[in-house]
Amino acid sequence: MAQLTVAATAPFGADVLKRLARRHEVELLLTRPDKPRGRGRTVQPPPAKDVADRLGIRVEQPAKLDAEVEIPTETVVVCAYGLLIPEALLERGLWLNVHPSLLPRWRGAAPVERALMAGDTHTGVTIHRTIKELDAGPIAAQEGFDIASDDDAGAVFAHCAEIAARLLDDVMAAPRFTPQSEEGVTYAEKITAADRELDLDRPPHELVNRVRALSPHIGARLGDLIVWKARVAVDGTFEPLEVQPAGGKRMAYDAYLRGRR
Repeated sequence: MAQLTVAATAPFGADVLKRLARRHEVELLLTRPDKPRGRGRTVQPPPAKDVADRLGIRVEQPAKLDAEVEIPTETVVVCAYGLLIPEALLERGLWLNVHPSLLPRWRGAAPVERALMAGDTHTGVTIHRTIKELDAGPIAAQEGFDIASDDDAGAVFAHCAEIAARLLDDVMAAPRFTPQSEEGVTYAEKITAADRELDLDRPPHELVNRVRALSPHIGARLGDLIVWKARVAVDGTFEPLEVQPAGGKRMAYDAYLRGRR
């Protein structure tokens, strides 16, 4: 059992935090500050803080990291954190980043979403040393898995979290690193509003992949509808299956159409 600090913010980081806390002593969570969310713009804590509060883990929420931040452990696990970590901190102890792709493919902010949009059928998890360059640190462990045709981003993230917690056990027990290849590097840019739009002139399978990539956490858009599930119909066209009207709840697309008649 190791003593850890975890730096995490987003739901994926929250899931990894929960799994690590079952098998190690998490002394501190570093996470982003609370911020307004949702239609009402009420101030809410990040998902990782919710997990830490339930588990009784101490939480610090600096707006930025600098050399004055106190880290109580030798090892820090970084997962979907979202703040730049200065070199002065990286030099103090072992910082391990959990990245949900098989690096060097899909370095960057949205590796799961970009993999699904690209139609990738295989992905995985990389544990690497955190360095100044984005997701370019030497690799301690990797494990791949196949993406099922109906997996959305939520399913891929859940699989990645399970693998990450298991890999970290071995890495922290005896860390060894291999330089990361610079061949085959691709970048997973942050998801933008334009990425959410479904252009019906595009091939149906591309649209389905976009829906999968943005579900269940962001949502693809078809006019005023958010599309959460879709498929390629028997006749080869794009068919929404689960949608959410503006200001409404998720529902089957058939039910939405009946309500418009």
